[in-house]
Order: sequence, then structure tokens, then C-alpha cells
Amino acid sequence: MKSARRRSREFAVQGLYQWQLNATDPTLIADDLKRTKGFEQADEKHFRELLYGTVEHAESLRAELRPYLDRPVKELSPVEHAILLVGVYELKHHVEVPYRVVINECVELAKTFGGTDGFKYVNGVLDKAAAGMREIEIKGARK
Repeated sequence: MKSARRRSREFAVQGLYQWQLNATDPTLIADDLKRTKGFEQADEKHFRELLYGTVEHAESLRAELRPYLDRPVKELSPVEHAILLVGVYELKHHVEVPYRVVINECVELAKTFGGTDGFKYVNGVLDKAAAGMREIEIKGARK
């Protein structure tokens, strides 16, 4: 069974996908997704924070990602792009969530929504990003 947080991440990725493709106002996207079957099982507060926070900080999050990408951001699939934005947002703004959880959750999102091997790419990029963004936590985990 999926956790409420997992569901909130799923809906956030769906919302970010819409935002990227249609430049729709995140409030309209959130209101629309809230009426989707199964939304009541999501952590609505976490969903809204991920959606609005990622949209608000999208440029700085892309800048955080760039050193770890093997291609320009505009060449990423919209699904992988949305997942990577959520992952970097959580790594940066939710330090209470262990980096391994963030990476695992994003890998699972990529398996659900992404292309055949997209999860491998997401894993590699976020693993490198986490090493730069959560260096102290990673060193502590290795001891």
C-alpha cells in the first residue's frame, strides 16, 4: 500500500508535468488534481508544498541539477524533469527526509511514470546531487 507521502509526490509530479507543458497556473493544477480519484489518500499539505515550492524555485533547482546532467535541461523528458525537480526540492528543503528516501521515492516515481530506463537516470542524477547537497548526512551514514 502506498503511503500518503508517496501519493503526494505522485500528484506533484503530475502537476509539474502539466505546468511544464501548458504553463498552467499551479493553483488551477492543484484544484484540478484535488478532484482526481485517490487524491484523498495523499498528504495534501506535502503535495501543495512540493508543487508550489518546486514551481517557485524551479530555476534555482535546475541550476542545482545542471552539474549532474549529461544533457541540457530542455532535452530531459518532461516526466524525468518533473521527478528530478521534486527530488532536488526535497533534498534541499526537506532535510528531515533522509536522502536515501528521497532518491528511492523518485526512482519509484520514474518506474511508475517514466520511460523504460528513466529510473536509472533519475537514480544516478539524484545520487550525485545528494552527494553535493547532503554531504554531512552521507558521511554520517557511511560511518
